[in-house]
Amino acid sequence: MRELARALEVDPRLLSQWELGIRVPPVEEVARILGYLRVDRAVTNRILALAQHVKDPNWLDSNPSDLPAALTGVMQCERSASLITNWSPQIIPGLLQTPDYARTLLSASETKAEVVDARLVARLKRQRILSGYEPVRLKAIISELAIREVVGEAGTMSDQIDHLLALGVTSNISVRIVPADVGYHPGKIGMFALYDFPSDPSIVFLEHHHASAFVNELEAIASYRKLVKVLLDKALSEDVSRELLREAAR
Repeated sequence: MRELARALEVDPRLLSQWELGIRVPPVEEVARILGYLRVDRAVTNRILALAQHVKDPNWLDSNPSDLPAALTGVMQCERSASLITNWSPQIIPGLLQTPDYARTLLSASETKAEVVDARLVARLKRQRILSGYEPVRLKAIISELAIREVVGEAGTMSDQIDHLLALGVTSNISVRIVPADVGYHPGKIGMFALYDFPSDPSIVFLEHHHASAFVNELEAIASYRKLVKVLLDKALSEDVSRELLREAAR
């Protein structure tokens, strides 16, 4: 990623935003990227044709029918939410993952390549809610341990951190890091996502290895809101979090 950015004289953060669809690259920049990567003419023509219509409504169809019910439910929550608060103590949240980082995680728990490919496509499509007209607001609270844990090759991790830095400066995304040395807190038990909707009651989603659950009881939701406050009180500010990310990317 950084090599390509240097060759094209493009900010790596902007290139990362193009890759994940947070920003739409001009067609001429798409052509430059394809030329640098020496993509053959037939494939280049198809991609450029897509690039010309990328802003058209429904330019790609999303069909979750072949996905697990829990994942389909998550996708529906993400599309309907006005605010998502995500706590991730061990890995980067799925909505903020780069393709290489996500593929490494998916491959670690799934041996069938076709399943990994399908899950990866679904994960990347989910990320579109963070861009476009009226994007969803995301508060990502991430443990420093998730930043320090090397997933895949060193380049995979550095690209992932660059991607977090790029996303963290967008108006609808907040990225805050909880330092590793803050001591025990209830958030260490596991990850969760709190979905707030414009008019419907809030929902919490819990996920573990081969197990997940949606929680909508009022008392439980209130408990998770208190936990969010605990985590935010322990987290670094957005500015200091960016400093930590820059240091980790070196």
